[in-house]
Order: sequence, then structure tokens, then C-alpha cells
Amino acid sequence: MTRPRLFITRRIPDAGLELLSGRFDIELWPEYGPPPADALRAGLANADAMVSLLSDRIDKAVLDAAPRLKMIAQYAVGYDNIDVIAARARGILVSNTPDVLTDASADFAWALLMAVARRVVEADRYVREGKWQVAWHPAMLLGRDVAHSTIGIIGAGRIGQAVGRRAKGFSMNILYSGSSEKHDFEVVTGAKHVDLDTLLRESDFVSLHVPLNEHTRNMINAEKLSLMKPGAYIINNSRGPVIDEKALYQALASGRLAGAGLDVFATEPASAENPLFKLDNVVVAPHISSAGQATRDRMSIIVARNLLAWLDGHNPENLVTPF
Repeated sequence: MTRPRLFITRRIPDAGLELLSGRFDIELWPEYGPPPADALRAGLANADAMVSLLSDRIDKAVLDAAPRLKMIAQYAVGYDNIDVIAARARGILVSNTPDVLTDASADFAWALLMAVARRVVEADRYVREGKWQVAWHPAMLLGRDVAHSTIGIIGAGRIGQAVGRRAKGFSMNILYSGSSEKHDFEVVTGAKHVDLDTLLRESDFVSLHVPLNEHTRNMINAEKLSLMKPGAYIINNSRGPVIDEKALYQALASGRLAGAGLDVFATEPASAENPLFKLDNVVVAPHISSAGQATRDRMSIIVARNLLAWLDGHNPENLVTPF
């Protein structure tokens, strides 16, 4: 019996591959970077299913080149790289990997927050470059105290709420904005639901946890940044395009905002010439919020289970295109 063909656009952890190898004929793109458009179309020409990553653009043109494709298993929570409407119109199922990276992403948001507030990266360079000439000084690399300050969480979904639970451990005043109130979150953390402008005006730290869509693209623009407290910090490990990077640079370079922690950018991979990278009050990372070994293993297992459910005639648990 002929096994269905599965095209995987990058090597995922063995935990998931081992579950798939006995049920699919697998074609695995071997390189570290994503397949270029022609290689992607070639890989999908005879594929019944695929595993995609955020950096794979799955648009109408790609789907038109995949006449047999019936299942896209996204190795990520977000899926803004996939034209879900076009996939649905073609009867193609799309799944993702929710929940599994909640804690890893919330932890990394806090890593960024602590690093920029307490100037950890600057301090590391200070020591390595031989600038540490006096053992201790009251004014050496002063940062911002985190405990008892106010954090504003934009988007209180799974990750945003996990960030808020961690904030409670720092005795922070917690504000959040979004389309609906989260009663259980408020009970557990003491968080208060406010509108976006109020959150920006009152928060010492603003942490973004929203998906990228037509409502959130450039939602933090020059106007919104101007509402933030002088000396406030902004953290983003959701999607880069939710912030207007030029406006953010101006706010940071002028000293109006004290700092930013960024794991995502408008264009990825970001150019080394990005002006934000020249600023000492910016801590950056290459989109690695979920990059814990156990988390990535679990993501691959969820991808495999979604595909195997489809193969066995069941709806995958994590469908984003229900029929």
C-alpha cells in the first residue's frame, strides 16, 4: 500500500519525526534555512501533507502548486504565514501547536524584561571589555526596579496570562487590555482590565502578546508610543509588525522610553544594520522565545499527532480551519 507523501520544510526534533516515519513517505528539506519558492513548490507538487514553519509563506500561488495537499501542520502557535482562507476554500486542513509553548514564551518575555530593566547585556559587555575598573559604585549601571511597579499586558491570552502570573510574584500592579475581561485571571493575579490607552499611560512595563492580523499590525505606532510614561519599557515577543519600528527607534533614541526587549522584528531575519541594534537600551534576540529543548520536542509531537489524526480519518485536535 502506497503511503501518503509528507513534505517537511525543516528538520523538526526527532520526537515528532519518529512518530511520523512509519506512516508517511517523508521528504525533508535538508538545509538550515527555509526552502526557496521554487523548491517549496517542487516539494509540494506530489505531497499529501506538509509540516510548515513561520518562515514558510504558504500563499495562493504555493497552494495552487500543491494539487494533492490536504493537510498543513504548522510547527508554531501563530499561522499568519498561511493563507488560511485559501486553504479552507481548497479543503485543506491547517493545524498549529497551541498551549505547549506558553510557559517558554512567558519565561522569555520575562528574560527580556529583566535583561533590559537591569541592563544585564550592557553589564556583560562592560565586564568583558575591561571597563570594570572600580569594584563598586553607587551609580554603576543603574537600572529600573521591577518589583512593585506596574506592568501592562496587551493581549491576555494564554501567554499574556502566564506573564501576568509571573508578575504577581514580583508584587506588580497588573493591567491588561483586550476584547474581553478574563475573570479567572483577575482573581488569580489581581489584574485589572483597562483600555489600551489607559494601559499605555499607566504602565512602567508594557508587554505585547497579540497575534498578527489586520487589527494589530502597527498597533503600537508613534501616537501610541507617545502615550507611554517617560522612562517606560516595552517588551515584544509576539510578532514584529505589531510595532512601528521607526517610531520605536525615535522613542528610544530620544530617551523618552528607557528601553525595549525584542525577540521579533518587522522583517526576519533582521538586518544587522537595523538602527535599533545600535542602541544600548535595546536587548534583542532572534525569535527564540519557544527555544527550550523540551518545548520544541513537545511541539514536534503535537505536529505528529495532528497529522496522524488526519491520516486516521479524525479531526486533528488543534485545527485552525474547522469545517
